[in-house]
Amino acid sequence: MRHLSLLLGVLLCTCFGVHRENFRTCDQSGFCKRHRNVKPGSSSYVVQPSTLRISKTSLMVDVLNTENNVRFLLQGYGLQHGIFRVKLVEAEPIRERYEIPVGMTLVAEPVQEELVYGGEKDGKLTFTLGKNKMVINVNPLRLDFFINDEPVTSLNAQGLLKFEHSRQKQGWFSSLGSSVFSLLSQPFRESPKEENNEAAEGAEEEKKVAEDEEPDLWQETFKGFTDIKPNGPVSVGLDIAFPGFRYVYGIPEHADTFALKTTKSTDPYRMYNLDVFEYDLYNPMALYGHIPFMVAHNEKNTVGVFFQNAAEGWIDIQSNVADKSIFSNLADFVTGNSEVPQTDTHWFFEDGIIDIFVLLGPGPKDIFQQYASLTGNTPLPPLWSLAYHQCRWNYNDQDDVRTVDQTMDKYDIPFDVIWLDIEHTEGKKYFTWDGSRFSNSVEMLRNLSSKGRKLVSIVDPHLKRDDNYKVYTDARDKGLLVKNSHGDDFDGWCWPGSSSWPDFMEKHVREWWADQFLLENYQGSANNLYVWNDMNEPSVFNSPEITFPKDAKHLSGRENREVHNIYGMMVHQATWEGLLKRSNYQERPFVLTRAFFAGSQRYGAVWTGDNMGEWSHLKVTVPMMLSLNLAGIHFSGADVGGFFRSPDNELLTRWYQAAVFQPFFRAHAHIDTKRREPYLLPEENMIIARDAIKKRYSFLPFWYLLFHESEKTGVPPMRPLWSEFPSESNVFDRDDVYLLGNAILVRPVVDQGATTANVYFPGEQTIWYDIDTYKPYHGGHEISVDAPLSKLPAFQRGGTIVPRKFRGRRAASLMYNDPFTLIVCLDKNGKAEGNIYVDDYHSYAYTKGAYALTQLSFHNFKLENIVLHKGKDFTTKEWLERVIVVGVNTNPKNVHLILADHSKVELEHSYDATSKVLTLRRPGVNVADKWIINLH
Repeated sequence: MRHLSLLLGVLLCTCFGVHRENFRTCDQSGFCKRHRNVKPGSSSYVVQPSTLRISKTSLMVDVLNTENNVRFLLQGYGLQHGIFRVKLVEAEPIRERYEIPVGMTLVAEPVQEELVYGGEKDGKLTFTLGKNKMVINVNPLRLDFFINDEPVTSLNAQGLLKFEHSRQKQGWFSSLGSSVFSLLSQPFRESPKEENNEAAEGAEEEKKVAEDEEPDLWQETFKGFTDIKPNGPVSVGLDIAFPGFRYVYGIPEHADTFALKTTKSTDPYRMYNLDVFEYDLYNPMALYGHIPFMVAHNEKNTVGVFFQNAAEGWIDIQSNVADKSIFSNLADFVTGNSEVPQTDTHWFFEDGIIDIFVLLGPGPKDIFQQYASLTGNTPLPPLWSLAYHQCRWNYNDQDDVRTVDQTMDKYDIPFDVIWLDIEHTEGKKYFTWDGSRFSNSVEMLRNLSSKGRKLVSIVDPHLKRDDNYKVYTDARDKGLLVKNSHGDDFDGWCWPGSSSWPDFMEKHVREWWADQFLLENYQGSANNLYVWNDMNEPSVFNSPEITFPKDAKHLSGRENREVHNIYGMMVHQATWEGLLKRSNYQERPFVLTRAFFAGSQRYGAVWTGDNMGEWSHLKVTVPMMLSLNLAGIHFSGADVGGFFRSPDNELLTRWYQAAVFQPFFRAHAHIDTKRREPYLLPEENMIIARDAIKKRYSFLPFWYLLFHESEKTGVPPMRPLWSEFPSESNVFDRDDVYLLGNAILVRPVVDQGATTANVYFPGEQTIWYDIDTYKPYHGGHEISVDAPLSKLPAFQRGGTIVPRKFRGRRAASLMYNDPFTLIVCLDKNGKAEGNIYVDDYHSYAYTKGAYALTQLSFHNFKLENIVLHKGKDFTTKEWLERVIVVGVNTNPKNVHLILADHSKVELEHSYDATSKVLTLRRPGVNVADKWIINLH
């Protein structure tokens, strides 16, 4: 009955908001309290320089904790792209601690580069990697990192390093035995020296016993659940300082501002994958996925820290003035300012090791590339997945799907994907269909395919414990399921009731799961069916914090506490692999996941979970998306309209506008909300929402180009202003406006009743043009612009060329051969640049060179298309329909197209002197060929 009561309480959260009491605070977490209670000061960890061992690319040196004489091994590595790696492990552990295997978070073993040892001087060991430097202070241990001799990051500068070494539990008997032996042996001691030694040893033993009697070391209780910890206290943590930096960003996922806030008077930011209903905003609570990657940025440098650890973690943040007694050369960092900012952070994890990558930029795009070199890039998604997705919990049956599909066409609203939630299955058994409502799913899929559309079905990782459910019995009989602390198959509650979970941490289990997506196994599916992994934190309704107990056992023998945050990523990695197998590795998969970790970007899209239909939740989508994009999760979005509650017409309309310029564009709603397909809006609102969706389709060539760049460079499609204007300090804490690539500035309207919006235009020498009217705005100013309900403020940067397509189609897959329009916005010097990228939009042929990439350049009244790459056998029918040049001061007398064979064709053109817009009509050239347009 207790389980049923808890389940009811969890479900009630869907109606009454988040129940914070279901989730721990720092005061309810033993290891969090212990690390937070460490006081700044001189650290007890000391380097022993005589033990230094160096190779061409690495170092090893012993570290002693002088409080308890426990030895550690410090390892340092120089890596490609100017990255340092630092590991701290026990020298003689009682048990092997968990280290994430290469191939999970790290895409491959990092490439090492020469690390030059500069010797020991004044108690410091110096190592150089290109222009960067790492200095190890010997006593106490501290590691300082420099860019061009300027300190930018420091580990253990405050002395908060705490590495809880593995130990045997000291019981009452061992304590008593030690005392009795001490008393009995006293008459037989031969010298005062021996007596003193044994007294010291006894004192040390008493200290260990006292330590082991502290609360929460070997077990702790939360909401009636007792967590037995047979390995005892094994947490790790240390402080990481960013001297010279006022702002830090990243460590998603939190529903908070983009620039992270001080946690002096709150809990630390928590990193523990959890299913949180109707989450609160602007607090450090954990959500569905987490990436322990933080970026610091100032006018001169951008640096990053990636702490590779899959256990529960917390991070404290505080802004301070840099301690120039430690960093003497900081005094000149800011000319004329004696107070240099510093951000101090304190990271601690329940288990694992200290494994830190220090990324030294020095610029924003360098950081993106460096992080991608470690955890991988976002693979180019199929074009259709960048279009509009229509989802609801739940579309009731095949007739409902058909009606939505036909009604969207009736109202001329394009969409590419319709989604099915858990009710489409037979009794919440995944890979099945409810025969009474989806009696012919193959026919339904075929009808969608005939219109170029896809279907996504939900496949959660919990398996109903039902002897008549083949997927479950197969996993059970093959021994593939996660165990409880006693070694039996874990039994928890989720949507189907009593459930068990495959152990996705194991490769052979992931391979088994992948096979379930083959057409012969997933009966009723087809090649145009794709997958949504929800509840993969995992969500367990009757378990502490609505997830696996920490003492649940994986097949490797590891406790869940060691690997928790990586489990969800392994679910969607296995699903991704399954869709690859289904197409014989020919077609690009699409998988959506709620839980994620570092590296998830390699396997699918992410959404921000169970948000609410409120203005505040619309507003927070921008900082949440910026944080995700910063940490590599580029293909991400938030449910349009909010999952819970029923947004009013104005809010839903504004949400459609905002989502047009976010990477993943899906409308979704809870089963208890009113139906809210866009055609159900009042006509005025429906027209605005439809225009917004059509605008998304017109920008698909640009989105596709951005994701091509993302895969090649690691640079996110959705960017903070400082990524393109790194020295403009007044944009560092802005998250109401952002950039798509380097070209489009977006300022969503997120306030009820607003008809104007304050827009900050960065770059004093930059011109910004309204994407609808081409009205110019000059950078370096904040300006109030008109923003009636029909208007989303968005602006193209002068000096850029954006490819678009304007032919109206009902699905993106019908646009493959449609012609391009180029929007050429000139800068103050009359120049502009851009690119066109095309391939077949759905397969992996592009990875073998079957694509075309061209560089567009406008200068000296000449638009030139330069072919950077064109596959030997690659062809495309896409051609240039129109060129719109914005910011032209005079009407040219003649416009000529010059082809590759030097022949000339005169082009029709028109000029609007008021808007200074020149339109060139039907050049007709192939976008993958070389050509020039001259304006005279």
